[in-house]
Amino acid sequence: MSSDSQQPRPPEGATTETTALLLCGARLMDGRTVDVRLSGGRIEAVGTPGSLGGHGARVDLAGYLLLPAPAEPHAHADTALSADAPGPVSYATEDVQRRATEAALLQLGHGATALRAHVRIGDVQGLASLEAVLQARRSLRGLADLTAVAVPRLLTGVAGADGLAMLRDAVKMGASVVGGCPDVDPDPAGYAEAVLEVAAEHGCPVDLHTDGDDPARLVRLAAMAGGLRPGVAIGPCGALTRLPEDAQARVADRLAAAGVTVMCLPQGGCGGTEVRAVPPVRLLRAAGVRIAAGSGALRDLANPVGRGDPLEAAFLLVSQGGLRPAEAYGAVSGAAREAMGLPAVRVEAGFPAELLAVRGERLAGVLSLAYSRIVVHRGRVVARTSAVREYCDSAAALELPRQGRPDARP
Repeated sequence: MSSDSQQPRPPEGATTETTALLLCGARLMDGRTVDVRLSGGRIEAVGTPGSLGGHGARVDLAGYLLLPAPAEPHAHADTALSADAPGPVSYATEDVQRRATEAALLQLGHGATALRAHVRIGDVQGLASLEAVLQARRSLRGLADLTAVAVPRLLTGVAGADGLAMLRDAVKMGASVVGGCPDVDPDPAGYAEAVLEVAAEHGCPVDLHTDGDDPARLVRLAAMAGGLRPGVAIGPCGALTRLPEDAQARVADRLAAAGVTVMCLPQGGCGGTEVRAVPPVRLLRAAGVRIAAGSGALRDLANPVGRGDPLEAAFLLVSQGGLRPAEAYGAVSGAAREAMGLPAVRVEAGFPAELLAVRGERLAGVLSLAYSRIVVHRGRVVARTSAVREYCDSAAALELPRQGRPDARP
């Protein structure tokens, strides 16, 4: 099988606001085949094939399933693509910016038109890695929306004073989410309280790393986070699966009541946590907890084979977590966007034109074999991946299906 990918350019002089695009013959999840007209970065109309006139570019989506685009709610841009570095990983500004940009484009090719990147601050790097990721965000404008989460190491005691000051500086610099790893601080509750305080000061969302192995700590976090706007997310919470079922249920009820989102990482975790496992997603969903799924580590020291593919995350939520395909895809699309504070996307008139077309007819099938993809961001095609599989000539001589034929001959 061979494949290649590219970012198609819009017509000369075209802009997101003025260019119309007609997606022809796409199949929707409800089985309908439709044409979809995009204009001004939004879906202008959805109709039966051939019913939508107008000028502008056309994209033939016959044989493709058209979906709301996934989002990437948990990436690590500063460490991405560093697993093969010859020697110590470089955190020079230009190297971090290059890795962050390349990683975002890789994930965009998979379909993620919006990304939330966790970036470590403090220690030797100070705010340099954050500045590099913010530069990458600027260079990606028009292709994908990238937001940064500031992740300090310590926030309590004498050693945490500098981290707390740097967290505030990071928000002023442009980090739009505050996060971190309470589990590695000597005072996890104090760490979480400090993050929530900074978030309340600046009106920022919160996104914290935790294994979720201490139910009492999670209950305290839920109590502190309850009602905080614009919202609190925790993840990947893989250790929740190790707790007794009654403890899981109590934690789930508290998280649901507080409106806390659980960000799971089915593809292998990240450097901010130790436990690699999918939390009890069915139990959490049943309790009313919003479940979003991200990629976590992308070919760094925490996971040297990370793919950063939202559809693989959804596949794993089905095969390992027991979710139905539509529920799993919702975790990487609608729930991920909602957790990131982004507007909802549906293939209906008036919604943002953030779309992913995948070759296939049914959602379960495209989660299994999602090779060819076309990605639409703000109303224009920004990435296209095509795949062709070829067999040698002798394959044509096979009289398939062979198994089970009563007259089969060796």
